[in-house]
Amino acid sequence: MTVPSTNADNLQAQAAADEPATALVTTELTTTENENENKASADSADNRHGAATTARQWQVLSQLQRNRWVGTTHIYEQLILAGFDISLRTVQRDLNALAKRFPIEKNNANPQGWRWKDDAPLQSLPHMNLSQAVAFNMVEANLSQLLPPVILDELFPWFDLARRQLKNSKVTHSWIDRVRIEPASQPLIAPHIDLESKDNIYHALFYQLQIKASYTRSGKSQASEYILNPIAIIQRGVIIYLLATRTDDPDAIIRTFALHRFVSVEILESAAQTPDNFHLDNYLDAGSMGFSHPLFSQLPDHGKHTAVELQFTKQAGKSLTESKLSDDQTVTVNEDETLTIRATVNLTSQLVWWLRGFGSGLLDAKPALLYQAVLDKAVTDE
Repeated sequence: MTVPSTNADNLQAQAAADEPATALVTTELTTTENENENKASADSADNRHGAATTARQWQVLSQLQRNRWVGTTHIYEQLILAGFDISLRTVQRDLNALAKRFPIEKNNANPQGWRWKDDAPLQSLPHMNLSQAVAFNMVEANLSQLLPPVILDELFPWFDLARRQLKNSKVTHSWIDRVRIEPASQPLIAPHIDLESKDNIYHALFYQLQIKASYTRSGKSQASEYILNPIAIIQRGVIIYLLATRTDDPDAIIRTFALHRFVSVEILESAAQTPDNFHLDNYLDAGSMGFSHPLFSQLPDHGKHTAVELQFTKQAGKSLTESKLSDDQTVTVNEDETLTIRATVNLTSQLVWWLRGFGSGLLDAKPALLYQAVLDKAVTDE
């Protein structure tokens, strides 16, 4: 079909008429796109600025304490150490702005100090200062073996934050590099503990539930099955012990179970029973974790709260003039310059091992059974 010329002319004329409009629309679109790009760029810059401000102000708040005024200059210096490129005036503006939204206050001193108000609720900010990071780092290093999984799970994010805070700090010599805990005795490698058994024991202890345990006693090759009432966890040296009673024991005697000897542990739904009037501190003060020596069974109450008299050479006994065996300890310097130490202690295998460490520096010990244990008798493992 042939298109009439008049129609063709009309189409050309319409196209010609549309060209300026099309150019105008294109120009308008280009202008709008540029404006949008500029706006998006400005928004992005504002977002980055806002995020930086928020991070900085979190750090400012984390420096404040409850009961002590913290100077603005100190806060400024801590932010510089944390990597913020700011001025002291910026910190002052931040504090004044934050005081409108947070329960913080300033004093009229010169230089000015800031702190949390006495009635301020505890704040949980996703940031921590260096002193807090050091504290969490030391908790992780020294106490994580004694914390139940339910608590460790909550603390792991804080441990991780503490490690990153210390790693990113520009402080060359932090507290963590200047503090160590050294054992007083020969350091030993901790025995392997089945982690599932340990977690189940801690879980049961935390929620006061009974456990069904497969346990290998010292000197035995075959494991025995027990249903236990967990009572407490005690770490002595590198060994961790569970205090528990056995349900098949009518006397409910509190026994010690080394965690590394557990083969398997199942958590039961039944509630654990704790002996009436049990107090962990009283239990420890009575010397129950010292493990009794067979010779001391001949003494009243197996040698608990016994008056002892120890004679040392001057050099060997010197440390006891600074660190006491008991509150009632007395020290006598004899004419031959030996030392006589008198104190009231529990006679335990631990005491025997400790006295043996003095070697020839220990000249005598009373009661006679104590000196006999130190010189002649081997200590049996419980």
